[in-house]
Amino acid sequence: MDEREGQGAVEFRVLGAIEVIVNGRTVHLGPPKRRLLLALLALECQHAVSVDRLVDLMWDDPPQAARRVVFAHIARLRAALAGAAACGVELLSTPSGYVLRVDSAQVDAHRFQRQVAAATGVADPLARARLLGEALELWQGSALEDPATGPGARNLARGLENLRLSAMEQRIAAELAAGRHPAVVAELTQLVAQHPVREQLVGQLMLALYRCGDISAALQVYRRARADLATQLGVDPGSELTALHSSLLRRDPSLAAPPPAAIAQQESSAPDPAPRQLPASIRHFTGRADQLKLLHDLLGNGDAGGSVLAAVVISGTAGVGKTALAVHFSHQAAHRFPDGQLYVNLRGFDPAARPLHPAAAARLFLDALGVPPARIPADSDACLAMYRSRLADTRTLIVLDNARDAEQVRPLLLGAPRCLVLVTSRDRLSGLVALDGALPLALDLLTLDEARELLAARLGAERLAPERQAAEELIELCARLPLALNLALARAVASAGTPLSTLTEQLRDTRRRLDLLSAGEAAADVRAVLSWSYYAVDASTARAFRFLGLHPGPDITAAAAASLAGLPHEQTRAALEQLSRAHLLIESAPGRYVFHDLLRAYARERVLSDDTDDDRQAARHRMFDYYLHTAHAASILLNPHRQPITLSKPCIGALPDHPADHDEALNWFTDEQSVLVAITQCAAETGFPDHSWQLAWTCTTFFERRGRWQDLATVQNVALDAARRVGNQDGRANAHYGLARAYSRLGRLDEAHTNFLGAIELFRDLGDRIRQARTHLGLAWIRDLQGCADDSLDHARQAYELARTTENQAIQANALNAMGWYHAQLGDGRQALLHCRQALTLQQQLGDRNGQATTWDSLGYACHLVGQYEEALVCYRNALDLYSGLGDRYNEADTLTHLAETHQAVGNTAAAQDAWHNALSILDVLQHPHADRVRARLVRTA
Repeated sequence: MDEREGQGAVEFRVLGAIEVIVNGRTVHLGPPKRRLLLALLALECQHAVSVDRLVDLMWDDPPQAARRVVFAHIARLRAALAGAAACGVELLSTPSGYVLRVDSAQVDAHRFQRQVAAATGVADPLARARLLGEALELWQGSALEDPATGPGARNLARGLENLRLSAMEQRIAAELAAGRHPAVVAELTQLVAQHPVREQLVGQLMLALYRCGDISAALQVYRRARADLATQLGVDPGSELTALHSSLLRRDPSLAAPPPAAIAQQESSAPDPAPRQLPASIRHFTGRADQLKLLHDLLGNGDAGGSVLAAVVISGTAGVGKTALAVHFSHQAAHRFPDGQLYVNLRGFDPAARPLHPAAAARLFLDALGVPPARIPADSDACLAMYRSRLADTRTLIVLDNARDAEQVRPLLLGAPRCLVLVTSRDRLSGLVALDGALPLALDLLTLDEARELLAARLGAERLAPERQAAEELIELCARLPLALNLALARAVASAGTPLSTLTEQLRDTRRRLDLLSAGEAAADVRAVLSWSYYAVDASTARAFRFLGLHPGPDITAAAAASLAGLPHEQTRAALEQLSRAHLLIESAPGRYVFHDLLRAYARERVLSDDTDDDRQAARHRMFDYYLHTAHAASILLNPHRQPITLSKPCIGALPDHPADHDEALNWFTDEQSVLVAITQCAAETGFPDHSWQLAWTCTTFFERRGRWQDLATVQNVALDAARRVGNQDGRANAHYGLARAYSRLGRLDEAHTNFLGAIELFRDLGDRIRQARTHLGLAWIRDLQGCADDSLDHARQAYELARTTENQAIQANALNAMGWYHAQLGDGRQALLHCRQALTLQQQLGDRNGQATTWDSLGYACHLVGQYEEALVCYRNALDLYSGLGDRYNEADTLTHLAETHQAVGNTAAAQDAWHNALSILDVLQHPHADRVRARLVRTA
């Protein structure tokens, strides 16, 4: 049971926006000073706080009437908390001040500190990390996030934030102790950027980078921290950080990560954490009390163990706050769904991107639920069925944001009685209501009182009091549309010294020019405020904003934006920061930016109206060149023996990245995989067919290694269509080859065979013997999967002959190994040995360690076939040494199973059992489906 479920129906929140939740409903507390007063009492719950101390905490320069203001706020707080009296909450006067009588477990800050203390005594690092992570999930923003001007209150907030940072450091230390250094590098990088002189975080980042093999980056972190400490504090690094630096330089063995066996044991005993995908709640969410009550009433008063409604459709016009309501409620109700909260933007009304297919959404959810890519079905219906099965017996909350229509949502609905699906859409989705029993929840504009409450929350009663008429006008000019109001108020907050009347006058001018704050189409209402923010930025930043509308999404990095805008990197970063501050762009993660769909639509409108066709095409050319040349360089690092394609030079203004090594290339592809699919499609649709097929070519190695077979098929189909339209034989040939690779992995063997044949015919016409040879190896593989080893051997021979005429030794070696393998499949062990030994000699000359490992495994198989068991054991051990050094865990496990078979053949059952157990240990850590096959083999031989 969640700790909160046994505490009654009251919760006080200060770790973020200051709120009180009574029976699932947010209590209206009034202006910021009153909320701050309650937060101060909640932090000191069960203890009296004097009026003088409250005054000092609430004001920098207390007004003469400060004590009377406190008395008045106390009286109104008592009225607001009347509904909590039944739960034992009281606000009492005592001779020494005021005391809030409430169980400390009902105050999130106290619950956070207690859980952190409990985690400290847990020995197992994984369990400790989970407990600390759960404690940190109580934070939904900055401490005491409402306006708090008193220095004492700011000190309290800083103290809470320091506790949060300390808990983060403890959790990261536990992750490092568990050998999870790759998982914390990104988070630590962001934290160190935010807290550059916090030496424990700096040391943790150095250690994580060192364990990931990037000692250069670890030392650079130390140098930067030493400079920051000198500049900001005038001190040198402390003794612990200095000692760590010295240990890194001498590569002290004590810095090594826990041994793999220990990590595997921890991982296998640790349950997958429940996903927590909800976006951050709106900081100043106000109103919607009736809708929130309805949603909480759906859950009943129990522990969500009984039935809840299957789905709720939150509908309304653009910008009315559908997502804000869904996310705010979801955060309030998250503890009722302990198996996780899932979120996806279905992109139903994104003008620049296709709506997300239901199966693609299910794939994202399965990834979040920890299902390994190898286990996720490629077939859409099977993928959706697995998603529904996975959640069948759980208590999970699913938010499907921005749905296009009922057909997009229906496959994602659940029959699970304890799950809740929240759908937001501009469409009413009447089909879901009529046929699927979903509850409709329509959102209208804010009421006048709700709009006033929003202004008071953002600006404070003190600023509004002398300008009530301007405030009322601002509400009406924004048509009480939440998005428009929040954008206008962001400018008002940023311009604290500017009268509201000046801001409303500016907004009136925009309305007259664009006629967009009328009672008509809601998007027009938003456009007025967006244009007002747009015209406030400088010309270079405005141009960058417009060109960002040409990017297909889902997000963009500063590096890609520089090429798109045709600006230097530093100038681009400054423009992106300015756009973020103006709420014209959202920094979703450090260095990555996204548009709200309305912002994207507005940017596209501006670029179509303000820029020429030539300017737009030049920007697209720079964008496609950035992705193509960066991806091509990265793909060659992933597979150095792959024959590169010939690219045109990047156009002027394109600034491709240059990954330094294999790991950097892999990380770049990992970050950009969704973008690359969209970019490949965008290139095909906007007049850049060569970029389209070449981009698809660059994705092949990465998508294959990550098991993203459906993505590979998607980009290759787009590439094939693009190349066909312009009659590009090279593009068609490469797309056929890539599509065949994808279809072979998807089990569509006949289509794979057809595409390989199409590719080899085109490569033959082009006179490209190297790619003919590679395609023959692909045909050999397909025919083997189809049970035709004779055909496979013939194709391998043709691949070898073609490679020999081109003097390409890498393909010769691959072909020789393939010939040896297929000879073994046909029972001819001696020919298998002959060809594999020839392959191994070439691979050793080339320094191809991966090829050597594969061939040693093939040699072991051939030796076993001819009864040379001792030689087979030697071959398998050589393969294992190489695979271990390469970090290729799956093939290491595969060779261990072969080793076990040979041990079994010579009667050494104990050694066979050991090898199978070692293989099973690796496969279980990888969550690979072949683990069940090895487990069954162990049972048979036990």
